[in-house]
Amino acid sequence: ASFTISLRTVDNITVMIKLRPSVSPSCQIRVKNITRPELKIKPGENVTFTFTCSTPEKYFIMEIQKNIDCVSGPCPFGDVHLYPPGLPRLNRTFIWDVKASTKAGLELKFSTPWLRQIEPGETCPDVVSYNISSCIDTATVNIGTFCRNGSVSRIKLLGGVIMSLQLPWDSPLTTSGFNIANRASIKRLCIIESILKGESSVTLMSPNYPLSFPEDELMTWQFVIPSNMRASVFFHNYSLSNCERKEERVEYYLPGSFSNPEVFKLSDSQPANIAGSFNLSLQGCDQDAQNPGILRLLFQVVVQHPQVDENVTHLVDLSKEWNMTVTIHFEGWPSRIPLMSEPICLICKNPRTCDRVLTLVSGAVYKISFLCKDLSRLRITAEKGISCVDIRWCQRKIYSLLVPKVITQLPIRLHKFIWKLLAPDLINIEITSPSLKLQQHVPEQRCNTSYSYSIVSATPETELNVGVFCPGGSIEKIQMRNNITISLKTFGKGFLNESNHQDLKMSFVPHIKDECTFTVSPDPKAKVYLQTPNWPYGLPPYVSISWYVVVPSKQVAHLGFSKDRMGIACETGRAYVNIKEEILGAEETVRREDELLPKPRNMYHDFWVNVSNCKPVDKTQLTLQFWVTFADKQIDLGVIIAVVAGAGVLMAIGLTVCCVKKKKKKSQNPMVGVYNPNVNTQVPGKQGLFTKGRKNNESHVYAVIDDAMVYGHLLKESNGSVAPEVDVYRPFDGPIGSLPPSPPPFSFRKDIKRSPNTEEPLPLTDTDHDTYTFAHQKSGQSEDSGDTNEKNNADTSTSLLENKEQDDLAE
Repeated sequence: ASFTISLRTVDNITVMIKLRPSVSPSCQIRVKNITRPELKIKPGENVTFTFTCSTPEKYFIMEIQKNIDCVSGPCPFGDVHLYPPGLPRLNRTFIWDVKASTKAGLELKFSTPWLRQIEPGETCPDVVSYNISSCIDTATVNIGTFCRNGSVSRIKLLGGVIMSLQLPWDSPLTTSGFNIANRASIKRLCIIESILKGESSVTLMSPNYPLSFPEDELMTWQFVIPSNMRASVFFHNYSLSNCERKEERVEYYLPGSFSNPEVFKLSDSQPANIAGSFNLSLQGCDQDAQNPGILRLLFQVVVQHPQVDENVTHLVDLSKEWNMTVTIHFEGWPSRIPLMSEPICLICKNPRTCDRVLTLVSGAVYKISFLCKDLSRLRITAEKGISCVDIRWCQRKIYSLLVPKVITQLPIRLHKFIWKLLAPDLINIEITSPSLKLQQHVPEQRCNTSYSYSIVSATPETELNVGVFCPGGSIEKIQMRNNITISLKTFGKGFLNESNHQDLKMSFVPHIKDECTFTVSPDPKAKVYLQTPNWPYGLPPYVSISWYVVVPSKQVAHLGFSKDRMGIACETGRAYVNIKEEILGAEETVRREDELLPKPRNMYHDFWVNVSNCKPVDKTQLTLQFWVTFADKQIDLGVIIAVVAGAGVLMAIGLTVCCVKKKKKKSQNPMVGVYNPNVNTQVPGKQGLFTKGRKNNESHVYAVIDDAMVYGHLLKESNGSVAPEVDVYRPFDGPIGSLPPSPPPFSFRKDIKRSPNTEEPLPLTDTDHDTYTFAHQKSGQSEDSGDTNEKNNADTSTSLLENKEQDDLAE
């Protein structure tokens, strides 16, 4: 098909057809049998041409530029048409270059559905876009790129303007969608008007965005809003230039304000809850020539219906709190940035200061209100710090880790409450739950409550995730070293009802040897699962964790591990599992990382489980899980029979002893002690133990005399009978040498009752033993002192035979 383009000189239009960038010239333009890659048609020319291919839209683009001079002659104001007609179906750009004096203003007025500004690089859904630039002398400022279907209805510019309209080859659009009007000088770079009807929002950018706004320039945005609606301004992205003179700022003309214009810094929280139309102006400064910097701004205006309870305020009294912050925010903050198209919920601490995120600090009282249709999209995150300054004072104090009522009474769901606990050196932190107790969240025993606690122990070098816990378990106490962060996280709306029953408490305690110690008092009817911290990433190297499990007196615990081995290999050190009952003399079970873990076993008393890590080799981590169940103690029938039988045997022995004693009393004759003169009574090697000589010490005095002991060969009468004297002690009156003398004759005591005033004789010591040999009567004579002599002589370290041998060696 052939095309004919005829341009009038008076229209001052130029048409340029050229190849697309980066496209091979396999298709050409043929004019009078001459092919060429491009074609330029000037004003007053009439050209007929064809393409050498059937799909020229894949290879060519077309620019139609109209120059309008409003300086030397009158301006053709009114609707702007797409001229000339009959153009080939190519991607095309219409450009209107209007030159005008800076003493006058030009107005571009757009027909509905108006325009919407987009960021550079963004494309319009229908690929129809407008670009508007302002020309002041030789400088060109890019006002912005716009799509159809928006709220921008008019743009007023100072001086000339370059307006371009890009259309795809298949666009059915036949009108430009705007007209040009003449206006008086606006005394600023431009004025952009935006009409917002109903609940809506608009996003706008400063000229040249994301490059710098022109130096020392002023521009204005006019927002037309129904008086029964409320508008709020949010600055999403901005930067400041380096000013030598003046100050960059924004100015507002607000309805009902007695201080217009109201001046704000770009870093300030911008006005919100504005009732009706208002103006916003951006003012630049004189920039540093060497380092000008960049002034730019991207902001959003949101229009909402006034809320039913917009005058309802909520009192948040944090005056009695200490070191606490409360942040009210949208769901997903701070990791998720809401889309600008999403409905906005605003939190206001006064009628004009509203934002999507509001942070309240302790020590003050606030009256807040909400501009939000659906409060369920808002959340609260609070943080409180507790530290120990004076050890003497904080060790005596117990802190309740409770969510304050002032937070739970707000109509906003609590998302998270964080306690940051800071402990000084040599002081640790103890967490207790006296009544509810804590349950560790493990795959076999998941938490199903409305809230849970995440506990993390941290140092500047390492972080230990102790685990996730919820109320209603068996852990009474957790003791931890280092600083602790406890995060209460809620699930659903049930926390409002359960918040009244919180019982988590914290105190500072003396230093503990392990990184973490759990005290577990399980429900006898439940199976308790416990696992090492930092699950599933493994314990950090050289960390030791202990569990103290309480076993009720009438029950027996059954302990077992969830796997056979620790599953790690150590690079340095050893990993151990230790199990020991809390009872005197209990045997300790120890397993290394290269050994099988203990088989399930019964524990009859409170017991400890300790897991100590080494430095594992790469790709191996120490993760252990064990379980505890309880059962009533069963009394073995064999034990009962043995106890009964033992009692019977003891009774029989007792009766036998009684009978023997009675018989002995009737037939007892005194035992005869025979002195052995061949025994050396001096203990060799122990002379140093006697600090006095034989004359000066009392080693020859005998403190205890056995009732039945006699020295028969000294006391025998002519008829061979022995007549012992009663209760008479005869001291030795002869000369005393350096060696023990022969023992003197003894008197005898038999069946004499001890006077109550008689002193208890002192026991003999090793250094006071004189050596004698006792001859006992033959069978039929009783022996009551055997055990006693064995006990009294148990400490003698040298036998008599050894003494004799040592004497010989000494000689």
